[in-house]
Amino acid sequence: MPEQHMSCWEFPPKVNSFGAWNKETGPLKFSLPLLQMQILVILAVIHTFHFVLKRLGLPMLVSEILAGMLLGGSGLGGIKGYSQIFINIESQNIIGILSILGYTLYMFISGVKMDMGMIGTTGKKALTVGIISLLAPLLLGMATAVLCLKAWFPKADYLPFVAVTHSLTPFPVIASLLGDLKILNSELGRMALSSAIVSDLCSIFLTTVAIVARTGDEKTLETAMVNVVSVAVFVLVVFYILRPAMFWVIKQTPEGRPVKNVFIYAIILGLFACGLCSNLFGQYVMFGAFIFGLAVPDGPPLGSALVEKLDTMVSIVLMPVFIATCAMRTNLFHDNNNEKCKEILANFVVILVSVAAKMGACFVPLVFFCKMPRNDALALGLIMSAKGTVNFATQILLRDSGLVDNTIFTTMVIATTLNAAIVPFLVKQLYDPSRKYAGYQRRNIIHCKASAELRILACVHEQQTATSIINLLDFSNPTRDNPISIHVLHLIELVGRATPLFISHDMQKTTVSNHSYSENVLLAMNRYQRNNGGDALVHVFTAISPPKLMHEDICTLALNKLAVFIIIPFHRKWNAGGSIESDEQPIRNLNCSVLDMAPCSIGILVDRGQLGRSSSQSVYIATIFLGGNDDRESLAYAKRMASSPNVNLTVVHFLPMEDIENTTSEWETMLDDETLKDIKYGSLGFEQVNYIEKVVKDGPQTALIVRSMASQYNLIIVGRRYGIESPLTSGLTEWSEFPELGTLGDLLAASDLDSTASVLIVQQQRQL
Repeated sequence: MPEQHMSCWEFPPKVNSFGAWNKETGPLKFSLPLLQMQILVILAVIHTFHFVLKRLGLPMLVSEILAGMLLGGSGLGGIKGYSQIFINIESQNIIGILSILGYTLYMFISGVKMDMGMIGTTGKKALTVGIISLLAPLLLGMATAVLCLKAWFPKADYLPFVAVTHSLTPFPVIASLLGDLKILNSELGRMALSSAIVSDLCSIFLTTVAIVARTGDEKTLETAMVNVVSVAVFVLVVFYILRPAMFWVIKQTPEGRPVKNVFIYAIILGLFACGLCSNLFGQYVMFGAFIFGLAVPDGPPLGSALVEKLDTMVSIVLMPVFIATCAMRTNLFHDNNNEKCKEILANFVVILVSVAAKMGACFVPLVFFCKMPRNDALALGLIMSAKGTVNFATQILLRDSGLVDNTIFTTMVIATTLNAAIVPFLVKQLYDPSRKYAGYQRRNIIHCKASAELRILACVHEQQTATSIINLLDFSNPTRDNPISIHVLHLIELVGRATPLFISHDMQKTTVSNHSYSENVLLAMNRYQRNNGGDALVHVFTAISPPKLMHEDICTLALNKLAVFIIIPFHRKWNAGGSIESDEQPIRNLNCSVLDMAPCSIGILVDRGQLGRSSSQSVYIATIFLGGNDDRESLAYAKRMASSPNVNLTVVHFLPMEDIENTTSEWETMLDDETLKDIKYGSLGFEQVNYIEKVVKDGPQTALIVRSMASQYNLIIVGRRYGIESPLTSGLTEWSEFPELGTLGDLLAASDLDSTASVLIVQQQRQL
């Protein structure tokens, strides 16, 4: 049974203080200043811990638990003056209510982020893992608990609850872990999310049944049956009345416009009403909030609007306070006799068996039946056995319900803390999603046969980007003899949902969402395909994922589709007047990640708003050649463009003066000469190709010539040449604003350059 205390309350309640200088009634004797101080101290201690522990790779949850232990009975709670002020019963009631409210909102947001449509599209592998990873630890953990009860500790009737708690796989915990590890949209991450949804929904069903059974045991069978009927009616009302009403709200919202505030207010009122209803029929308040959250359509416009309004306050303030206040109830230094120590040992045995059973349930079928690599299967087992916020909340509910005492609760918290600290570290050691990009085949343009299909992956963020890509593809001159296969990936930021989404518009029937994604991009690319007959084959995909992880979608699609060239847009956009329209840092970070991990060649397109030209007009393209892999790759792409009758190509070859030492090796010089041979001697077969040599003494002279060229062409193609030292660019690197563009690319993309020429910066395949 939980400890019972008698407390006296003074009426009317003291809320606001009369100031710090009133000696008789100091501010901490009033509930509001005390609550504010508690929140301030808790958050300050949490972030102090995390400032140190994050350097060891430990998640925020560990810092929150340790902060609670320090401020509670395991730490400063032993000081009488501190405990009388900071953790007295009255103040704990107030901050406890606030923290429970925070957890209720957290469960609602978790429900909103869950995509229920994924259940219908979950593969057999993920479905099997989700079910087995729940049943195996549940059965083995319960069997171990029963064995301990009969053989060692007949009084430890709480052990089955310990087994159940450590058998759960909460979806919010798995999604949070995958996000922290930055593998949310990796192949392993997607499988873990699908398995977690299945396991979590099964867990909710079993937990609801257990609560109803407990009600029948403690009260009457009639009360339990009333609760069952109430739960069933509540779920039906939520999904068959309230959910359709939310789709009606979405229909009333014009595309691209925010949801009206009146609808947001109505949903938040419905959230509290559902929490009240779940209390009325014997469930925890979080149950109603979570079910109601599941009914909200995830993603924009409604789900993302709710998450945007609630998530910051909940995740930054309320949830850390909830975890810390719960951890304050632990007591590491409680005096335990021999019998209690044996119970603690039995508790750890049940926990270890449950965790081992869950890992084994994932590892064995995946390795022996699905032929998954052992490291990946073990990593998935660790992910599915991860513990986090929801597990911690379940443990505090067991303590507050009197099902476990404070000593066992402390033991469970220690196990959760160790799990949260160890699992991320082990997963990082076992699973590296970037290793699959290390190719052993040459995937670049220069080694692509002239008659072979050119496979390009083009990334777009919006309609304007799609137009720029189409114009560049037009210059690439797709023909029957030199066809192009274009895979267009529309990148959308993940907002208002927990699971990343990848849609192939060639297989739209398999999409997990009713929302029409990428409609404008799809129409534009289909129009481009029709205009080119069968010479250009277009496939459109949509990836909805966090900006920090979008490079995974890009590189994985390039790898799977055997692309030889990736085109990504520059993060800075110009309008038709030549002025800068936007500058998006997340896109720049994405470009840098793709440059580091791309399994093929890659080009960054800097569009100054003037790239489009009608097919009847001539297009003037220049390629600046200094030498090296990247320049040879850019020239190979330019040669393909030169086959178009509307393209006038000029190749400008920069050479150092004879008295300047050339740092280029003989082998590189020979490769450069071989690449330039057909251009230099006019054997390429196209009249509209010009070759110019420029002899320069240093970088500033190169920059002067390049800047003068900028206004003469529609498109300039350069190699990235990152990290290559050359007398041709000496003194220019130190002034680069965007190192990812290389020296010349940065020069041509400068905001102070009076030019309308677009720029394509090319990097040859690195992952070899």
